[in-house]
Amino acid sequence: MSEKLGIMVGTDKHLDYVINLTNAAQAKGKTIEIFFTGFGVHLTQRPEFEQLVGKAKLSVCDVSFRAYGLSGDVPGVGFKDFATQARNAEMMIECDRFIAF
Repeated sequence: MSEKLGIMVGTDKHLDYVINLTNAAQAKGKTIEIFFTGFGVHLTQRPEFEQLVGKAKLSVCDVSFRAYGLSGDVPGVGFKDFATQARNAEMMIECDRFIAF
């Protein structure tokens, strides 16, 4: 079983680091989960966000997304992937490693 890396993104900065870390972890055979919350939900609107699709399980805090007036589809994020902070907590417990931005 591969190791699992959890990434929590709570800032609207450092998308390039998140993408590069995801690419490196994937190249090493890791399973990756990313949870976007707080200001981090704004990164879902950037074109570069699509580089994460298919490389990680992506989740977005529904409350933050709506609180910042965002709407519409997010690449790689299905209806059930708009979640609560419980998803973030589950990710922290299930992952072998966890990093926060």
